[in-house]
Amino acid sequence: MNKIVYAWFTQEILDSSLRSTQCSNRMAAAASASILIGAVSLATPAAAVAAPCTGPGAPATTQTRCLTAVQIPGNPLLSFDISWADDDRSEYYLSDRSNSGIDVIDTGSNTFKRTIGGFVGVKFNATGGVNNNISGPDGVTSHGRWLYAGDGDSTLHVIDLEAPTASATQQVISTGGTTRVDEMALTPDGTLLLAANNAEDPPFATLLAANGDNAASSVTTISKISVDPAIVPAGFGLSLEQPTWERETSRFYVSIPVIANNPPGCNYGQLGGAVTCDGGMLVIDPRRVTAGSAEIGAFDAGSNTGVVMLSGCGPNGITVGPHSNLLLGCTPQNNPSDKTTLVINAQSKNSVHISGVTGSDEVWFNWGDWRYYTGSSRACGLPGGCPAPNGGAVLGVIDGQSNMLIETIPQSQNSHSVAADPRHKTIYVPQVAPFSVVGAGGDTTTVGAGICGGNNGCVAVYVHPDE
Repeated sequence: MNKIVYAWFTQEILDSSLRSTQCSNRMAAAASASILIGAVSLATPAAAVAAPCTGPGAPATTQTRCLTAVQIPGNPLLSFDISWADDDRSEYYLSDRSNSGIDVIDTGSNTFKRTIGGFVGVKFNATGGVNNNISGPDGVTSHGRWLYAGDGDSTLHVIDLEAPTASATQQVISTGGTTRVDEMALTPDGTLLLAANNAEDPPFATLLAANGDNAASSVTTISKISVDPAIVPAGFGLSLEQPTWERETSRFYVSIPVIANNPPGCNYGQLGGAVTCDGGMLVIDPRRVTAGSAEIGAFDAGSNTGVVMLSGCGPNGITVGPHSNLLLGCTPQNNPSDKTTLVINAQSKNSVHISGVTGSDEVWFNWGDWRYYTGSSRACGLPGGCPAPNGGAVLGVIDGQSNMLIETIPQSQNSHSVAADPRHKTIYVPQVAPFSVVGAGGDTTTVGAGICGGNNGCVAVYVHPDE
């Protein structure tokens, strides 16, 4: 949509469609491997019990307030990925690579419960930095007793949350790649799962028959889904990112950071210099997916499937808000000119840009307060542009009705993950441990330590109190 009409569109076109339907800096670790994957935490006992929620990450002037910090036992948090909140179980799940497992937090009491292990953990590249592409766990989602988590070796772990920790993993399924199974999404009944292998070249997604409410695990692969190579060419490190399910259209929607020829003649990596191509949004109707393998091309309005070309957005995260609206976390790391956040309607494809927040990875809509939350670790823009002393990473808060930015709250560097429990109106944001503890890739600001009340990293708990 033409950007000139944003203000008018926000009040008229988008509202009409609403009523009609419903600096991640590269994580490097100069610190020794024992700091990251050894059995002993380097944080001091005094740091673990210090008072949390102080400093820039706990402002007294914002509507969204820092409530407490949940400490994670084990290794300090350097590398983690996506998180998920299940309000039916009152649990929050964090893909904690530093401790090679899924951390489980009770969202009623905001206390740590356990870590479900068995994942590959932190893997390093030749220069000693963390290799996100083969580290794990990564993406995570859940339905009922079943939790699904991707690992760095291209496998999907199926976990029974009703089982003891030692025997919780019921299946480990290969998706056929060599790199991580990343973000994923389930249908509301829990019977279909879409998981993205974002680091493969070319990237692909896997559609699986999931467990639903079954008492025993029997997950199987339905189809490997790829994108037309004219849209996502191989050999240039292009990817598929976070998927989500939208109920009214009965479709999966997947964010694509960069696609070719958007606009025509742009640079998606085939030329020297900065990327100038915007991203896209892949729309998948699972009823139309061919068993075994399927390739999806350009968007077809008649079937509401295919790749929608986005304007001014190279997205990572995606989430469903009210009235079939989708919020996408655009980031300048995908295209330096993409410095806003985008809301697009799943039915009409009308869209509006939100200024004032950018650089988001995971994004989440909280039905408890009708607000979007963004894990904007790249809010300062490109590397080197992060202002002192707070580093530029923020938790973004956006009104779900007006699609207007409410506030941003400083976070530790690389705090790119966010999830919320609507029943308790609590928002969970993992914090990276300080550089002084974990080395390169750690937080070089004081924001995370102030939020956590110590130097181990933590999961910050924010709340939007009833007004």
